[in-house]
Amino acid sequence: MDDLTTYADNTWCPGCGNFSLFSAFKKAVNLLEEKGTEQDTLVFTAGIGQHAKIFDYLNLSGFYSLHGRGTATAQGIKAANPDLNVVSFGGDGDSFGEGLAHLMFAAKRNADVTVIIHDNGVYALTTGQFSPLSEKGYKGPSAPGGNIEQPFNPLTLILEAGATFVARGFTGEIDHLADLFVQAIEHKGFALVDVLQPCVTYLNTFKEYKEKTEIMETVPASKDKAVLLARQKDPLPIGIFYRTNEPVFHEGLYGSWNPVTQKMGENERKQKIKGLLYGINNNY
Repeated sequence: MDDLTTYADNTWCPGCGNFSLFSAFKKAVNLLEEKGTEQDTLVFTAGIGQHAKIFDYLNLSGFYSLHGRGTATAQGIKAANPDLNVVSFGGDGDSFGEGLAHLMFAAKRNADVTVIIHDNGVYALTTGQFSPLSEKGYKGPSAPGGNIEQPFNPLTLILEAGATFVARGFTGEIDHLADLFVQAIEHKGFALVDVLQPCVTYLNTFKEYKEKTEIMETVPASKDKAVLLARQKDPLPIGIFYRTNEPVFHEGLYGSWNPVTQKMGENERKQKIKGLLYGINNNY
């Protein structure tokens, strides 16, 4: 089994849920390879935040993006070369704050990419400010008196946006989480996996999630049932909430054409440019 870990020093806090997420993803890559998905077809992006350090630690091809723009970058990579399996890592603040528009439109157009949310409910890299997913009342540096805002529900939000695969996992269930990653990446269409990933330094929810999470045995039969389950808090369901097959963005854009492998050669391109220029000149 390929460890997929780089030489970079890991600076996540001891006990951080990112370690388990990292382990689950590496396991998923190896499982995918056993099923025929080659590692050189896997490409990933990341935003900015504690989640994004995975870019330094994961020995796969990727692109370090800007804050909130990991999903946009992933869409560009997939549109440029549809043969790639593109995964975007994002934090709950990175993706549902700065990157919300990119995330929603990727789901709306059913871009064939997988988004993995490191959901710890805080901006951990910048020392625990409340994020768009922080619970009301959370006390942090940006809200010492307690967060007065209601959080987004990431699953219902992305379901309504049009995602065709929506799941939630927990870093306390590594094997289950790895399986969710495999199924999300294999899904043709926009897939989001919201990972409950406790931040032991600023918002340690590990014990709460360990007690409340419950693995769903089946996928809900409809989107309406998926939304109802996504709103449930105790027990807190984890697993696949919704999965359906719909046309994907890049195929609607240009069918089966691949801009990388089927691009026009240099000589043919020059001939076409000459033809266009001579055609223009002949009109005068």
